[in-house]
Amino acid sequence: MNKTELINAIAAEAGLTKVDAAKALAATTKAIAGALKAGDKVAILGFGTFAPVARPARTGKNPRTGEVVKIPAKTVAKFKAGSELAL
Repeated sequence: MNKTELINAIAAEAGLTKVDAAKALAATTKAIAGALKAGDKVAILGFGTFAPVARPARTGKNPRTGEVVKIPAKTVAKFKAGSELAL
């Protein structure tokens, strides 16, 4: 499912127009991203939890040249599925 298909599904399920569904999706993703950037965890009961996780610096290898490269530390988003999301 891509973004357009998700917007269509939200519109159909919630009885919204596609424009309103697109605005709702954009607001939701913006709110989740803002919370993660602030270092907060976002828990949606039954769906899952988004949390920022720190990755330490490490060394890697360029597969083309074999050169050793330093990969800097960074913070990434992690998602843990809730119990109702189990496939």
